Amino acid sequence: MSGTPTSRSLLNAESKSLSPASTPASASKSEPLAIMQQGSFAVGGSIKEVPGEFDPTNPVNSGGQTLRGDHAHVFYQIPPEPRPLPVVMWHGGGQSSRTWQTTPDGREGFQNLLIRKGFSTYLVDQPRRGTAGRSLQDFSVNSTADEQLWFNQCRLGLWPDYYENVAFDRSTEALDQFFRMITPNTGPFDMEVITSAISALFSKIGAGILITHSQSGGLGWQTAMKNSNIRGIVSFEPGSNFPFPESETPEPIPSAAGPLTAIPIPIEKFLGLTKIPIVLYYGDNIPNEPCPIAGRDFWRVRMIMARKWVDTVNKYGGNASIVHLPDIGIVGNTHFPFLDLNNIIIADLVFDFLSERGLAG
Repeated sequence: MSGTPTSRSLLNAESKSLSPASTPASASKSEPLAIMQQGSFAVGGSIKEVPGEFDPTNPVNSGGQTLRGDHAHVFYQIPPEPRPLPVVMWHGGGQSSRTWQTTPDGREGFQNLLIRKGFSTYLVDQPRRGTAGRSLQDFSVNSTADEQLWFNQCRLGLWPDYYENVAFDRSTEALDQFFRMITPNTGPFDMEVITSAISALFSKIGAGILITHSQSGGLGWQTAMKNSNIRGIVSFEPGSNFPFPESETPEPIPSAAGPLTAIPIPIEKFLGLTKIPIVLYYGDNIPNEPCPIAGRDFWRVRMIMARKWVDTVNKYGGNASIVHLPDIGIVGNTHFPFLDLNNIIIADLVFDFLSERGLAG
């Protein structure tokens, strides 16, 4: 994976010269950001209709009313002279489109970094999350205290200690912002509802590149099998719902966080994933051996499953690759490489992949 030996060496040299704890917040600031057009819209979803006739004198309890929901919300920005293929950026579990907009320590987020590289960007809030919170199903949102779980699960460290090499700003303010990025589901998780909405987005905007993170990784595979307008996928740390041909589905992989199970699908459907370039990126501090700490062992088995999945895609003629960032000299990354202190290097890596696969125009 990566470009010429020269470009890889340069990436490695840059990554080693950036001390995770000391990278300045101004590192990603450059020329003014040029935007030709921006806006937002809803896409997908359904309408619930209540029988009866609407009574304006008793509107709260009246029948005959409608509820639009289960759509995705999309915020887009288009730079001058954009590259041919736009990028759709899809958040992970417990996140919204904010995950792409800025970093917890206030540097430019992945949206800006890719706009600076000439891509139009479409940021998604999936159905029943964030600004797409209007659900057609009743649901209770709980106020469960869980920030220490997220700290460990996202591999910032083992609470309350950070990993020694972590590429995350260790200030109190940055951690506070990180925790405040977490947002709940506002309806039951429904793979069909979610993937249908994102497929509708690609039907609306046409051919494009999909960037996923964590939970949306598995949802992204499902969406790509629905819509051929997805011309390539960049997946940051996909964590679940790996699809395999029915006759080749691996056994569940046990871990301290519970077993990881693959999804069996018909081979005809699976072959859709062999038609496009795909890359998976995983960060640092993932154990190689079983570990009793759930937040660590969780990712060990996901990398194992991801490698099996990539091998199976390529067995059927696909173009998939998996990149463990420490293996190419990029260290300290958390579960959110695109938010980390070296996110400029990560953006360059993504751009190299897109260029090499003919997706950058």
